[in-house]
Amino acid sequence: ASKKPMLSKRPQAKTESVRQLSESKAPTLEETMLSVAGKATVEASKKPILSKRPQAKTESVGQLSESKSPTGDTAAMLSSSDSIVKFTVKGVSFKMIKVQGGTFTMGATPEQGDDAYSNEKPAHEVTLSSYYIGQTEVTQELWTAVMGSNPSYFKGRGSNLPVERVSCNDCQEFITKLNAATGRRFRLPTEAEWEYAARGGSKSRGYKYSGSDNIDDVAWYKDNSDRTPHAVATKAANELGIYDMSGNVWELCQDRYGGYEKGAQNNPTGPSSGSRRVVRGGSWGDYAGDCRSSYRFYFMPYSRFSSFGLRLALSE
Repeated sequence: ASKKPMLSKRPQAKTESVRQLSESKAPTLEETMLSVAGKATVEASKKPILSKRPQAKTESVGQLSESKSPTGDTAAMLSSSDSIVKFTVKGVSFKMIKVQGGTFTMGATPEQGDDAYSNEKPAHEVTLSSYYIGQTEVTQELWTAVMGSNPSYFKGRGSNLPVERVSCNDCQEFITKLNAATGRRFRLPTEAEWEYAARGGSKSRGYKYSGSDNIDDVAWYKDNSDRTPHAVATKAANELGIYDMSGNVWELCQDRYGGYEKGAQNNPTGPSSGSRRVVRGGSWGDYAGDCRSSYRFYFMPYSRFSSFGLRLALSE
């Protein structure tokens, strides 16, 4: 019999936590889904940092940083190395980490143990092309620079907090404006890209969480967060030098939600139809098991929660 990640069947202690969160008027994903999860069944279904690439690749990144980028105060992009590219938008900088393409096993791999749910199965082989992914979650400072306002529930405690209470639709609007400012084609990561990066890409050491088997080293979650998100990059990075892929805020993915297939796949982008969208990584209000690298959940494109944020991706 397969386990089904129905939030209504979480331990009683979790239900009590949800009630407490409800009183604080800062609902998490699990708080809101608790009332409907009983009617919905989820479908069955350790050394950083990156080594330098050959000179030709370095020149390619240099060309990337020089072409199509607006000048002046609106936006600028600087290349720090082949493995890290830095952008600046209206004085706010953020970095994208190169994830070298490769093949990995996606889903319920052995280190996930009995925590893995049926929707993480079957484990299957995925091959990805190289891409870039945000070193951190999008911050409130960057969101405000691009959008002119800050929708977050948890604000006023520093600009490096992750932006939250944003829907998929909000994120697409943000990305459209960011692309107009930079001349690039930023996007949300695919679910496969997200998991590959969370696992450490070609540098993976097979951890249960993103960067460690000890969640407290790498994540803000229910047991250590004091029921609030924290500034990005205040826990340890994973094998690729990426922060907070476990915990802090859920991260929206490009894919629609659907079951896994057994066969090998190249650059999968999820189902071609359906309304639910994938979220990954867990959050400040979730149990450790929900912050595992293979754990997956879903939401509607218009949903907004104080535990929902995003991380950017960029094709090479």
